[in-house]
Amino acid sequence: MGLRRGGEVVLEAALIVFLVSMILGQVLGQPVLLGFVTSGSMAPTIETGDGFVAIPAALAGPVEEGDVVTFRAEEIQGGGLTTHRIVEETDQGYITKGDANPFTDQDGDEPPVKETQIVATVWQPGGTVVTVPGVGAVVTGTQSTLQAIQRQIAALVGVRSLLGTQGLAYFVVALSVVAYIADILLSDDRKREREPERSTGTNVRLIVAVFAGAIVLSATAAMVGPAGPQEFGVVSAESDSPGPRVIEQGTSESVQYITPNDGFVPVVRYVEPATDGVEIEPREAVVPARSSVNGTLTLTAPPETGYYRYYVVEHRYLLVLPQSTIETLHAVHPWLPIVVIDGLLGGSFYLLWVVMVDNGRVRRRTRDGPSRLDRILSRI
Repeated sequence: MGLRRGGEVVLEAALIVFLVSMILGQVLGQPVLLGFVTSGSMAPTIETGDGFVAIPAALAGPVEEGDVVTFRAEEIQGGGLTTHRIVEETDQGYITKGDANPFTDQDGDEPPVKETQIVATVWQPGGTVVTVPGVGAVVTGTQSTLQAIQRQIAALVGVRSLLGTQGLAYFVVALSVVAYIADILLSDDRKREREPERSTGTNVRLIVAVFAGAIVLSATAAMVGPAGPQEFGVVSAESDSPGPRVIEQGTSESVQYITPNDGFVPVVRYVEPATDGVEIEPREAVVPARSSVNGTLTLTAPPETGYYRYYVVEHRYLLVLPQSTIETLHAVHPWLPIVVIDGLLGGSFYLLWVVMVDNGRVRRRTRDGPSRLDRILSRI
């Protein structure tokens, strides 16, 4: 492989990583590898539209004062993902502030940020945030285009499941299938100059790898998208007054915790309390395809009156491995089952297709012989 070809491969790989991380971040509703800001609250550290390297909270580990984090805000700009710096740690949570803001978020209406609200840590080697200009425009433009295509296709076929994050995952998979089939069919009509005795072909491993990545994208979205931290607000009152989760101080109340599964593959879900005063039974349950499972959430109001926020963290995994295996992997780290399941699905597909297309190349010696598609179909 020449230097020029090596550079092209690196550029292609970088482009694929960028596109996959960008789409995956939109599917999961949180930055994956790359994030960006939409306001100037972090200027001059991160300007409006600049991208940054985002390390998922589960991988970044504990945060500390001085870290720039992306968290799910409750009040800032109506709630949603916000990227600000941690300036103080308290018993109630973290105090955050945009570098360009004269006051902290908690000086406004935003409550202290809990650990479960943090979805990513911004990479800042040596204390300096690494930024990538222009990422915001690319991401928002791609997102708008994909959403417009989703709406048109959903309206055309009359299927609402093609909308939203699940529909986006379906769309990426379908696009990969179309691209792969098109490459097989169109390559038979291309005119290539070659020596009569040589056998040449078009390497399709890159397209197969993209297709495998799309499968991993769909699987990850199915496991991570519906999971994550769940918040429950509790009002500790002097008496058990009417109202949602108004509990007499020092007493407990049980509510229903429903875990739906809209997919076609069974999942196993784990729910763990993330704050004191909350319990869940059962913590582990199998949810059949196109079904739901009910659990019981017990909330205990503190002795002092006031409004309190309780959190539980839900993890769910596609039941494509033995449940005991998933449980063992989950005990090591909550993300480990996702990595193993993604590797199983994506790796199996990639290896299968590499075998089917003769080690990554579809070959032909004469223009009058059978087409590539015919040879592939003959092996199935």
